[in-house]
Amino acid sequence: MNAPVHSHGHGHGHDHAHDHGHHHDHRHEHHHEHLSPDQAEAAGLFAPTDTAVAVQGVTVSFGVRPALHHVSCALARGSLTAIVGPNGAGKSTLLSAITGQVPVSTGQVRIDPALSWAYLPQQAQIDRSFPMSVLDLVLMGTWRDLGWWRGCAWWGEGRTRWREAQQRALDALDQVGLHGVAGRALSDLSVGQFQRVLFARLLMQRADIMLLDEPFAAVDERTAQDLLAVIAGWHREGRTVVAVLHDLSQVRGHFPQTLLLACERIAFGPSDAVLTETHLQRARTMAQRWVEPSTWCEVQD
Repeated sequence: MNAPVHSHGHGHGHDHAHDHGHHHDHRHEHHHEHLSPDQAEAAGLFAPTDTAVAVQGVTVSFGVRPALHHVSCALARGSLTAIVGPNGAGKSTLLSAITGQVPVSTGQVRIDPALSWAYLPQQAQIDRSFPMSVLDLVLMGTWRDLGWWRGCAWWGEGRTRWREAQQRALDALDQVGLHGVAGRALSDLSVGQFQRVLFARLLMQRADIMLLDEPFAAVDERTAQDLLAVIAGWHREGRTVVAVLHDLSQVRGHFPQTLLLACERIAFGPSDAVLTETHLQRARTMAQRWVEPSTWCEVQD
């Protein structure tokens, strides 16, 4: 999927084992004088040649309280970033704002329109009872490449492309450690196996930006390590990876950059500098503050 500037998104539902994000093209492009990186971050303006995803002053509200409050950050092309914070800190909401699944009340999100993106939702958002085989789900990641050729799978070039896609899907399953399961039903898989299948589908999409919402939730340690190796491979290939995570040891060991949220941005930068006890305590305190009655949308310098 390609996503240019948008100031709000539309539509959010359950993923019946297929992609469900819809993106609208609001090309509100602006032109600015060249700024240094520090000046650009201070102004909330980011050079598209260097930045894959730019979030500028974004507030997202569900009801009377903000789930995100004036959050800004710039994610460079090829960066590997963890989003962490207490429960209810707005981590998944930020990914939803980036993908356009929830509207933003203030601010702007920009994904470089030259880059494609893929989104991995939380498993709880996916209906695994949908009657589909493992291979069918992985092949859904080929839609951007095959397009209408999917409807011509039985003759000529369509048949050739479809056979190539099937082999790629089998290779992707091998890459995530699942051999010989292509014909199994999704409902027969364990949590860890299903997450591997979802990563295989991401491999098929070959996107420039990978947005992962709690990719290791409830999976076993071996699965987590195998999927971390897949993510490391994406990073080596120069892809931009953003993942919502809870395990800070995983973040420290595998993610060089971290965004710490507590409804607002607490810290952003190298993981060792962000994940200090001071910052983590501040995040816990701020998360509690947002639970308590507070004045709507007060911007603090």
